Amino acid sequence: MESPVFEEFEPANDCDCPGCVHWRRVLPHSRGGPSAGHPAARRALVVATAASTAIGAPAVPALAAPPPVPAPADTGIPAGEGSDTPQGPKAPLHGPGGHAAPSAAPVEIRAITRAEIIRRARKWVTEQVPYNMNGYWPDGYRQDCSGYVSMAWNLPRNEWTGSLKKYAEKITKAELQPGDMLLFHNPADPLQGSHVVLFGGWTDATRTAYVAYEQARPRTRSKATPYAYWSNSGRYVPYRYKGVTGSAAAPGPAAVPRRTPFPGAASFGPGAYNKYVTELGRMLAGRGGARFYTVGPGPRWTEADRRATRAFQQAQGWRGTAADRLPGPVTWELLVTGRGKDIPRATKSGASASVVPAPPGRPAGAAPAPSSHGVPGYPGRAMFRPGANNAYVTQLGRQLVKKGFGRYYTTGPGPRWSEADRRGVEAFQRAQGWRGGAADGYPGPETWRRLFL
Repeated sequence: MESPVFEEFEPANDCDCPGCVHWRRVLPHSRGGPSAGHPAARRALVVATAASTAIGAPAVPALAAPPPVPAPADTGIPAGEGSDTPQGPKAPLHGPGGHAAPSAAPVEIRAITRAEIIRRARKWVTEQVPYNMNGYWPDGYRQDCSGYVSMAWNLPRNEWTGSLKKYAEKITKAELQPGDMLLFHNPADPLQGSHVVLFGGWTDATRTAYVAYEQARPRTRSKATPYAYWSNSGRYVPYRYKGVTGSAAAPGPAAVPRRTPFPGAASFGPGAYNKYVTELGRMLAGRGGARFYTVGPGPRWTEADRRATRAFQQAQGWRGTAADRLPGPVTWELLVTGRGKDIPRATKSGASASVVPAPPGRPAGAAPAPSSHGVPGYPGRAMFRPGANNAYVTQLGRQLVKKGFGRYYTTGPGPRWSEADRRGVEAFQRAQGWRGGAADGYPGPETWRRLFL
């Protein structure tokens, strides 16, 4: 008996039959491949194969899968991401199923707690969602920066950097809480730098750095980030989702990290070598003690640590044994909480002066490092780290540009330490033949000296 011949039917992409509507709803991301085609055609093929087997005729060979349905054409709506930013190149803005996002869709505000926003944000971090402006995760959200925030806020559709703020209200830096967003949208040219991140909490009491949840290459990440961002920092604006409920910070590691408790007097003094000495030195440098460090701060207790500790204690008005040059519980508490008085600037005579406003771009309480043989004095490692904002960073950046290592700057150089500064320093260090830890992108005394020779 001759086997019946069945013709596979490939419907138009906009077929409105119940089967097509169903499959578009449950499989919005599988437009082509073996699962494509009309549901009735798949059922017919199964029936035909079963019937052939039952009557003993040769089995109908498997039909070739239809060609994939072409992806939708570029809608011309910019997604707010540029090739020189973490977001990547231009791509069409469209949602699940390939339908263009409506430009005037009504705003639907859904209630959500801060804890739930952070929980949703962490989920993509845990799943290591790859960055893809053309891709959609199984939850239906686009795998780029604005799609990530849309997902975390549980918005009804994928928004972009130019439309997210219609769901939010502008706030100040002081009002930031976990679950808020920092948005930079460049309306003049959305493809140049536009980006958005979720605020996860301050990293310390100084509020110069925070935990940023963001979708950037190569995958979703949470990372300590200088405020407001690595680049275009002054153009980021804090916003709060209109549907957020409650004001308590989200629990867990995304909130402000717990302060390091005082490790004990034995951790400091001659012969000490541990992480607490490094932490002490960094805090002292940030409170006006950077001038005492020509190298470091580091894990080995040095005379610089002793002198900086004494200067901080004397700045609180302590004398005698209360300013014994070794940190005790009270000294440590003032440093980790950011309370107390900063170390005053040093005068030309060597005496401490009253604390006065620092010149623009220079940290309060820091004196200029002395020059030697035409080379500006090295100001210390504390001036070049995430969150640093001072005149030495600008001076370093300009010298990198002068030496031919400024290709990483899209703006600037400026006073806020950025990834462009670090990459420029790393390139300069590698040009000296240094490798490994000697080319870490953070300038030490020898890097500084060679840059200014």
